Amino acid sequence: MIGTMEYAEIMDHSELLSEMILQSDVMESYEQARKSMDEDKEAQHLIHAFNDIKEQYDEVQRFGRYHPDYNEIMRKVRSSKREMDMNDKVAAFKVAERNLQKMLDEVSEYIAFSVSDQIKAPKDGAALTDTGCGHGGACGCSA
Repeated sequence: MIGTMEYAEIMDHSELLSEMILQSDVMESYEQARKSMDEDKEAQHLIHAFNDIKEQYDEVQRFGRYHPDYNEIMRKVRSSKREMDMNDKVAAFKVAERNLQKMLDEVSEYIAFSVSDQIKAPKDGAALTDTGCGHGGACGCSA
């Protein structure tokens, strides 16, 4: 019974924490930037153009450098991404997204380290990547 009560209390505190995050200035900036980007026709055009060329890129990646259109598609992907990233609304959204991710990482790290220094916590959005331990990337852990 004690474990169940402790678990319920932890869940209550986590709901309170998530509500605080949702009410934060960082989250508000993220939502405003996303809405602004979603409503901007030029930004949406650039995003769709990038997604279209990315589909071609995925097809080319199956064959790598041996694909006849490899160099052309790679050039178009880089160009399209640069153009998309240079759009003011997209750039503002990416900054807001990084700020939100940083806050979430800091909260995760604080919780993890308050339990134990041995707990691994995400850094720089590492929870969202397929690199690190068990994925062939360089996680930096000494285990």
